[in-house]
Amino acid sequence: MTWQFEHVTLGQRVRFGTGQAAVNLAAEVERLGARRVLLIAEDTTEVTSKITVAAHCADVAPHVPVQNAERARKLAAESEADLLVSVGGGSTTGLAKAVALTTGLPIVAVPTTYAGSEATNVWGLTEDARKTTGSDDRVLPVTVIYDAALTESLPPELAVASGCNALAHCVDSMWAPRADPINQALAVEGIRALSHGLRAIGEVEGREMTLYGAYLAAVAFASAGSGLHHKICHVLGGAYNLPHAATHTAVLPYVLAFNAPAAPEAATRITDALGTGGLTGLYEDIGASHVLRGVTDPAEAARLVLPSVPPSNPRPVTEDDLTALLAAASAGLDPTEWSRA
Repeated sequence: MTWQFEHVTLGQRVRFGTGQAAVNLAAEVERLGARRVLLIAEDTTEVTSKITVAAHCADVAPHVPVQNAERARKLAAESEADLLVSVGGGSTTGLAKAVALTTGLPIVAVPTTYAGSEATNVWGLTEDARKTTGSDDRVLPVTVIYDAALTESLPPELAVASGCNALAHCVDSMWAPRADPINQALAVEGIRALSHGLRAIGEVEGREMTLYGAYLAAVAFASAGSGLHHKICHVLGGAYNLPHAATHTAVLPYVLAFNAPAAPEAATRITDALGTGGLTGLYEDIGASHVLRGVTDPAEAARLVLPSVPPSNPRPVTEDDLTALLAAASAGLDPTEWSRA
């Protein structure tokens, strides 16, 4: 095999330390010379106890509605912000990105889930039940501060779903439009770390490993782009206002089962990295659900998704394929036995 590819690695600083978020954030604010911080977080937080906050935006909602983004942008202008600090999950990071997209303000992201948005240059906005996504280097946080202590309070069900969302970044990166040997290597290591970390999510070591895996997953995804799985989930999330992480968790096993026969090498690497039992074994061990909720008409959903399907997907995708996949996921059929082959 002769390799030929073009790979881009996004530039970003990462500070990783359990119990060190407040100290690391203060160090970054000082390093960046910021004087007017706009905090984007649903609640006030101890993370910002060592910095001065000029304004606080708590207007966070899933899938970043356009009207929320416009209000946050207005607050950034009124407060004369020179730095955005986001503390929270993917929706919080997404709102900060929406502000950065039009203002160019830098972001320091402090994630409290395993969403991975903090390590990508991908943004998303929802208006009239349609989610629009894109990529722009202005929305890539200049620094990410990881602290496993901040994920300790996540309810177990949410922690599992968030971690499986990160896992979906890895799996998609194995065959996404810009997949290459570098982001595939990152994805495989991310799968391995997430598989170990999620099984020990109740311990600090497990949460640290899961954060590490989530970061690798996001870096791989940022390079490889959105594959079939993410296109499905982004369309469904915007159209039906579905919970982001739970939707990714439910759909992943079915997309893997659909694509695996057409990408056997990638599928083998994924299975090996997951360990004993593969994805099914992991889901059973951690109590993850593969039941898709909120899609009452799979045929309608398939019509919405089809225009977004990447032409480079390892296996051709028809509207009937998508209908069958979404119907199987909605019914919670055994993903290992389901196939449109």
